[in-house]
Amino acid sequence: MGSATLYQLAKRGDNVLGIDKYDPPHTMGSSHGDSRITRQAIGEGVEYTPLALRSYEIIRELEDKTAHRLLLACGGLMISNKQSQGVHHVQNFFDTTVAAATEHHIKHEILDAIDIKRRFPAFKVAAHEYAYYEPEAGILYPEKCISTQIDVAKSMGAAVHTGEEVLSYKETIDGVIVKTTIGEYAAKQLIITAGPWLPELLNKQSGLSKLSDYFKIVRQVMYWFDIKEHYQNFKPGHFPIFIWEGYGDLASSYGFPAIDGPDGGLKMASPKFNEIVTPDTIDRKVSQAAIDEIYDAQVSKCFDGVGRTCLRTAVCMYTDTHDSRFVMGKLPGSNHTIIASPCSGHGFKHSPAIGECLAQLALDGASKLDISGFGVASIFLTC
Repeated sequence: MGSATLYQLAKRGDNVLGIDKYDPPHTMGSSHGDSRITRQAIGEGVEYTPLALRSYEIIRELEDKTAHRLLLACGGLMISNKQSQGVHHVQNFFDTTVAAATEHHIKHEILDAIDIKRRFPAFKVAAHEYAYYEPEAGILYPEKCISTQIDVAKSMGAAVHTGEEVLSYKETIDGVIVKTTIGEYAAKQLIITAGPWLPELLNKQSGLSKLSDYFKIVRQVMYWFDIKEHYQNFKPGHFPIFIWEGYGDLASSYGFPAIDGPDGGLKMASPKFNEIVTPDTIDRKVSQAAIDEIYDAQVSKCFDGVGRTCLRTAVCMYTDTHDSRFVMGKLPGSNHTIIASPCSGHGFKHSPAIGECLAQLALDGASKLDISGFGVASIFLTC
């Protein structure tokens, strides 16, 4: 979110400074691991779809501007069933996806179990399962997206300070003063896109502890399993990104085609919301027991041709809300401070458009896309 906002502010010709504790792209937050799902019809709510569609446009503009490949449209399969448990705390994910596609004229197909097995033989779907298929869904390369937006922003005059931690901020009559480990900076507007560091930062500010309680940080693990002997069934063009709604004792999962060749493996994960952490306490190691558990409980039940060997793992964090909705806008009672922690595990695909919305909110007072449903003030009525 920070790199996207930095780019959009620089694009407008604003005098902008981006500050990061680390040196993005890095592996300490929520935006690493080589790939992120992108899709146009959003099952978490039809109000998200305009953000997704605008993000596609911005990514394609960046690709044209830089000649970097940032998005691979390899198709997306959303598998569901009548006993679905939902994903991202959202019920009716499948029906909402179809409704969003219909409302916004997004090309798609509805497949039954026989269709799925015929077109994508690696999926071990049950007879009662069905799917939404979107040909323009696919993969964003997060590290490349982040570095590209930072580089383009810098070429347009943006200043970027890395290895510098924000300690606190305070509002003045005319703006805001930000204190870091290096010094202090004065600005007319502050946009905080701190991800899992947001609750700690808000807790330091008078009157905002209740707001920070609305967020929780949960540990997530991504796995890459061996598919070398059956690579043809898992490579892009033969295997789409997928979101698989669970049922019974089968948990929901998501994953990607083998974008790194026969030796790169199948990347997949199962969202978990019960392991609460902080950026300082998170365990970044993955045990063999955890690998065996997900293979036996999900991988072997869902796919043909995936070996038990786990080639690598990666640990990241979701900054989550109780309903997994986005949160962005001016802080209550503030004229100069905007927060954006809209991830909840499904934010990266929207980040280009969110960056544009935040830039418009800071410079113009309002965004062109309607983000009123994600306002900060409503948190105090729901948490």
